[in-house]
Amino acid sequence: MSLDLSPLDRELLSGAHGGGAAFAMRLLARFAEAVGALRFIDIEAAHVDGCLYLGRASLDFVLKLTDLGGKVRVPTTLNVGSLDLIHPELFRGPKEDAENGARLMRAHVELGCAPTFTCAPYQSIHRPRFGAQIAWGESNAIVFANSVIGARTNRYGDFIDLCCAMTGRAPAYGLHLTENRAARALVEVVSIPDGWDLEQVAVAVGHTIGRRCGGLVPAIVGLPSGASEDDLKALGAAAASSGAVALFHAVGLTPEAPDLETACGGVAPEFHLRLTVDDLRQAARSLSSVADGAPLGAVSLGTPHFSLAEFTRLMPLLDGPRPLADIWINCSRATLGELRERGWEERLRAARVTIVADTCVYIGTLMRIGAGAVMTNSGKCAYYAPANLGVEVAYGSLAECVASARAGKVVRL
Repeated sequence: MSLDLSPLDRELLSGAHGGGAAFAMRLLARFAEAVGALRFIDIEAAHVDGCLYLGRASLDFVLKLTDLGGKVRVPTTLNVGSLDLIHPELFRGPKEDAENGARLMRAHVELGCAPTFTCAPYQSIHRPRFGAQIAWGESNAIVFANSVIGARTNRYGDFIDLCCAMTGRAPAYGLHLTENRAARALVEVVSIPDGWDLEQVAVAVGHTIGRRCGGLVPAIVGLPSGASEDDLKALGAAAASSGAVALFHAVGLTPEAPDLETACGGVAPEFHLRLTVDDLRQAARSLSSVADGAPLGAVSLGTPHFSLAEFTRLMPLLDGPRPLADIWINCSRATLGELRERGWEERLRAARVTIVADTCVYIGTLMRIGAGAVMTNSGKCAYYAPANLGVEVAYGSLAECVASARAGKVVRL
C-alpha cells in the first residue's frame, strides 16, 4: 500500500512551510516507505541526537537546513555534543574538531532547538506527558520516555529525529502504535544479592535483558518496589546499550504495567527469563575487565547524566580524605545550575571532582586518565568505554566508585 499523505503532509512537501520543512519531509517520506509506515502522525516534541560531531556530513546536513531557513515546528531539545561549551578548556582533541563540534551544536540552536545538550532531557522541564507522541533520539532517553513516562517514540537515529522536529510529523509505526507496546518477554527477578543497592540490581537486570531479550518488549516482575526513577534510568540505559531495548514494563512500577496481564496485553509471553542471584552477579562481573585491587586511573559518573538526586546521594560519600584518583561527573546545564544554587560545586571540586556539562566523557576527548582502569557505576559507560576510550573498566556501586577513587585502586565494599 502507498503512503497516505494528509493535506498538511502535502503542504510540507510542496514548500508551503518553507524549504527546510520541505527538504525534511522528503526524507521522512522515503524513511516511512522504508519502514512500512502507511501514514504520519503529529508529534508534540522532539529530542535530537545529532549534536555529536562525527565528521563533516553531520555538520553539512544541519547547515543545509539552516541555509534553507529551516526552523523546528515542535519544542525540540538537544542531546550531548562533542565538547562542553561552558568549560571549553576541558577539550583535549584537535582544534578543528573542537571548532566543528561547537559549530554543529550552535547550528542546531539556530534551527530553534533548545540548547539543553543533555542525554537526559526527562530530568528537566522538557519532560513529555504520558501518552504523548514524540520523536526522540538517544538510546537511554528513548527507553526512559517509553517505559518510565509512557510517552511514545521509536528509536530515531541522526537526521531522522531532526526531520521529525522540522515537520512536526513522524511515521506511524513501531512503538507509536498501541498494538506494538505489549510485552512479549517475561523477565522474573527471582532473587537479589545481599548488600546490593537498587541501582546495582537495575544495571544487572538491564544488561541481561539487553543481551537476552532481542527485539521483544520485556515485562519485568520482582524488581523492588522502592526502585527510583534513577534506578529505572540505569536499567533502561544498560538494556539499550547491550541490546536494542526501546521499551520495558516494570510491573507495579511503570505506568503501562499496573499488573502483568495489562503489560502483556492479555497475551502469553513468547519468552521467559528467570534471574537469580548468580545471574545478576555474573552480569555485573561481565561489565568489569580488571580484577579487584587493580590500579585506578579515574572514576566516571553520570552516564546518563547525573540527576540532582544522584548528587544528593554522592555528597556524603565524599566526606573524608581527598581521593587519589580524579572523579569525572557528567550532568546537564540545568543540574549544574542547581548545584551552584546549593553551593555544592566548590565542595565537589575540592573533592577532586570535575563536572562536565553538554557532553559525556565516554564519547569525547576530555577525561585525563592516569595509570589504571576507569571505574563507573554506569552499565552504559562500562559497556562502551573500553572501545571508545581504549581503557580497562571496573564496574561497581556508587559507594564503591568513591571508595576506589579514595584508595587509588578498585575496592569492593
